Order: sequence, then structure tokens, then C-alpha cells
Amino acid sequence: MARNRFQAAVLETPRLALREMTLGDLDFVAGMLGDPEGMRFYPKPLSREESEAWVRRQIDRYERDGHGLWLVVEKASGHPVGQVGLSIQEVEGVREPEIGYLIHRPSWRRGFAAEAALATRDHAFAVLGKPRVISLVRPENLPSRRVAMRIGMTIEKQVLFRGLDHRVFAVSRPAK
Repeated sequence: MARNRFQAAVLETPRLALREMTLGDLDFVAGMLGDPEGMRFYPKPLSREESEAWVRRQIDRYERDGHGLWLVVEKASGHPVGQVGLSIQEVEGVREPEIGYLIHRPSWRRGFAAEAALATRDHAFAVLGKPRVISLVRPENLPSRRVAMRIGMTIEKQVLFRGLDHRVFAVSRPAK
């Protein structure tokens, strides 16, 4: 079944709208993923071609899983500020929903990552029925560690993920 590609918000917060990415977002995504400072905790900045593959991977996740990383748009300006969402990751042989967040450098230090990640966590529990969510964070990535803690996650363990050390932050759905 083909999904509707209109740009309606999947989630909204007071300041942000999170929506599915399209190839029309490639200029923004390539700028964000190609920024060496913004990608310092990733293996490397991505080329435009690698960024296109990244967007296509999200589109595939929307089709397969019903979610993926979403484009984060500041409602007041209408401009994209990053990507936050839920993607399935395999960690030590277990498939788990991961809240991922990456805000483009010009929009850092405005609380967008935590605001969007919190909305994603709540959506994962209330709408998608996930029993728990994780975030994979490089040990030296202090800003991402702070975001994970702000949304109620705690460090569960350290793992090797895609050849790099990561801390697994996790939070479970509250009991009803």
C-alpha cells in the first residue's frame, strides 16, 4: 500500500512539527549531514549521494515500519531544523526502537532535540504501543547524553554498534 506523501505533521509540539521526509528535503538534509561539526560523533560527514540514500532509507522505514526519522520543522519560521524519530536498530541481536535525534548546527542550543525526542518517546508509547525505547549515544557525545537523560532515559550498558562504542540509554513505558 502506498503511503500518502503530503507533508502533514506526524507529531507536533508547541514549537515543532515532525513530518516524513521526502526527496524534496535533500538540500537541507545534505547540508546537515555534510557538516563536519554536526557529524563529529558519526564516522564521517556524508556526501550528497550518501544523504540521498539516507533520505531513501527513511522513506523505506516509513513504508516497512510505519515510522523512521522525521524532518523537524520550526512552526514559527516554517524552516527545517533537524531530524528526530524512531527507527528499529539491532543491538546485540535484539531489534529495538531507537529514538534518534540530530539538529542542524544553526539551530543548536534551543532545546529542539529534547522537545522533539520527548514527543517521539510519548508517541512510541501511547500510539505505537512500544514497551520501551532506546537511544544509542557515543560516550563522548555529552549533548546527546543530556537529551537522553532529559527524556527520562538512563544508561543501561555500553555496546559496540557499527564498529564504535555506544552507550545504550533506555526508558520503559510507564505502567498503567
